[in-house]
Amino acid sequence: MTISRVDIAILSTVAASIALGQYFFKRAGVSIRGASPEAALRILALNPQFYIALALYGTSTVLWIFALSRMSLTQAYPWIIAASATVPLIGWLGFGERVNAGFWVGFALILAGLAITQFSAAK
Repeated sequence: MTISRVDIAILSTVAASIALGQYFFKRAGVSIRGASPEAALRILALNPQFYIALALYGTSTVLWIFALSRMSLTQAYPWIIAASATVPLIGWLGFGERVNAGFWVGFALILAGLAITQFSAAK
């Protein structure tokens, strides 16, 4: 089954929405650091970043279901792995979290794996 440009756009949007949602979940998490569970719930209830994260996850879920209506799970799922690999980049860029050389090697391997799975599915 060939993957179309539309499919790539949908899957890219799903991956980006999941990764960006994690960024906003992290920001919401930072806002409750050290708070009691009760205070944390109150803080989250008023935190727009928490709701942005939920909206991104909701949107990505709907797009994911749409993507699965158009292609096989084996073809679509590697894009979720790409999202998972992108989240540490967001931690590094957005929060100054440390990533080591092993991360970069693994990240490159994941991207190579994504390319291999997509090109092999096209034949």
